[in-house]
Amino acid sequence: MSTPTAAPTLEQLTTPVAWTDAQARIVGMNPAFPRWMGIGPRRLLGQPLAALEVEGEALARFLEQEEREVLRLHRIALGVPGEAPRYADGWVTRTADGWLLEAHPADAFPAPDPAQALPGALQAALKGLAHELRNPLAGLKGAAQLLARRAAARPDDSGERELLDLIGAEIDRLSQLVDQLMSPAPQRPHAPLNIHAVLERVLRLVEAEGGWSVRVQRDYDPSIPEFPGDADRLTQAVWNLVRNALEAGASTIILRTRVENGLHIREHLHPRALRVEIVDDGRGVPDELAEHLFLPLVSGRADGTGLGLALAHQVAREHRGSLTFRSRPGHTVFTLLLPQNDTEGAPPA
Repeated sequence: MSTPTAAPTLEQLTTPVAWTDAQARIVGMNPAFPRWMGIGPRRLLGQPLAALEVEGEALARFLEQEEREVLRLHRIALGVPGEAPRYADGWVTRTADGWLLEAHPADAFPAPDPAQALPGALQAALKGLAHELRNPLAGLKGAAQLLARRAAARPDDSGERELLDLIGAEIDRLSQLVDQLMSPAPQRPHAPLNIHAVLERVLRLVEAEGGWSVRVQRDYDPSIPEFPGDADRLTQAVWNLVRNALEAGASTIILRTRVENGLHIREHLHPRALRVEIVDDGRGVPDELAEHLFLPLVSGRADGTGLGLALAHQVAREHRGSLTFRSRPGHTVFTLLLPQNDTEGAPPA
């Protein structure tokens, strides 16, 4: 097998680097690459480069696109079956003979944990905002209850009652969020839920809000069973992701569910996991925001709060899962991975 002409200089780098042939199979690497992966080079040679990605399909899809020369990676998980994955930022670049992968291990510059990223001053501000929201929410709830009693006297108008039920449920959910901001409490015990019921509830929110010129497509796996979780929190997370797509100018959004076996999530191997994908054809994630997208106060819009994606990321963590994304203009995919082997019915520690 031939190696790229640049290989001799790459051998001296401390940065993990591997290169492939034209078929994107690994034909060489510098000593730092197998050392970082924690396995011998023989297990890597001849492997398809895309097969090293254990969460998502960003590499595989990129390598299939002949017109693209460079792929920027953000905290990608790389590994081989039976071994713990390694996380890195980096680049994949086309060469004369194939592809070059340059990995910058995440351990060398750990990203801030979004769960710990809210400073005390911001927490105090959020508590003040929550206090101001309590009275309007109480007024909205009272008005909704009054309208519901009037609708009950008109049994022929089931559509109106359905919308009022949705309003009441959303007011209750917002009230719970306000309570959590005012007095953070332990997570509620998880209870069996149907992920498609969560997604359908989000679709009803899109319809009820109105004002969006968007087509939402369902791509569900109907065989997915119930699993323990917090339906309200997952609704909030998915709604934030869908709303993010709407505000990015998407004309089509796809909600997709699949089950995968033997998947690594956050450095743990799970026998069975649920994959929820929110796919949109909007403007995509700006490059300057990609590395910090899940941190609070990071937003691509002047009027954005930068809290929606941070909250969605936190909800994924509460379910022992992960939230990742890949994006280019016209095609963005947020992937929520949720383990399905949690049978204790309780939130993670």
